[in-house]
Amino acid sequence: MEEKLLVIHVDTEKDNAFKVLNALASNIRLDILDLIKDKKLNVSEIAKELCIPQSTVSTNLKFLEEAKLIKVEIASGKKGAQKLCSHRYEEIVFQLPGMERKPQENIIEVEMPVGLYTDYKVSPPCGLCSTEKIIGYLDVPKSFFEPARATASLIWFERGFVEYKFPNNLPVDRKPKKIEISMELSSEVVGTNKDWPSDITLWIDGVEIGTWTSPGDYGDKRGKLTPEWWKLAGSQYGMLKKWSVTETGSLVDGINVSGVKINDLGIRSHTSIKVKIGIKEDAKNVGGINIFGSSFGNYAQDIIMRLELE
Repeated sequence: MEEKLLVIHVDTEKDNAFKVLNALASNIRLDILDLIKDKKLNVSEIAKELCIPQSTVSTNLKFLEEAKLIKVEIASGKKGAQKLCSHRYEEIVFQLPGMERKPQENIIEVEMPVGLYTDYKVSPPCGLCSTEKIIGYLDVPKSFFEPARATASLIWFERGFVEYKFPNNLPVDRKPKKIEISMELSSEVVGTNKDWPSDITLWIDGVEIGTWTSPGDYGDKRGKLTPEWWKLAGSQYGMLKKWSVTETGSLVDGINVSGVKINDLGIRSHTSIKVKIGIKEDAKNVGGINIFGSSFGNYAQDIIMRLELE
């Protein structure tokens, strides 16, 4: 594989960003990418492996090829020329305006829209919406694949997770001493209930950092930023929570939650920093999760990753 990382600057590559998001918004195309991740296959071989018609394979390969997510080579076959397909990238990072490194010498801060997750597994009740409307269909997990998820400002689900890939902008000559992840969160229940505990866990690069128990799902008053069209009976706002991993351990809002240290994460060895938030399968309190973006709830921010350098 010649290339591993694709970085798309959304502010200057809008057309390309749409093509890539559209290409990824399909279970079949994701299955194809998974199938050819370490080998080259032709159309008939892909169709056979996935048990779908060759015409379906060809149609979906066109989306992937137009988005430049696959490499297509012409080779001789038993019945003439054939197209051999292989995938090109291991990671894709979407960089939005405002995600560039800030000028503070010892701070790197990136804000990730709540809808730009790169992986998910959710169960109903679940859904997502922008500042204007519901995206896809309520309580249908596959709606989380909709390209419009990039505009989401509120997402919710009962069980499972969403995972984000932040660009790793750590300078080659600097060492991180602390990483902090902050976002606005609440529990999730049909309607709202201020007494609805939920154990919400955060992972960084696959390492479990710690769990915070959300007290409830709040609907006693409209969130300061919540759009007027959003029903008052729905989740209105959450609490701003901060997970920190330091040189001595991990904390949530300054309270120790685990012994995981910044050196345990191996940040320098990855081209991106994966942040996963969700409900563990063996959680004691399965009360769901709401993740509020910059235009919902009480805090004008999405998910912020902050790296402090030595």
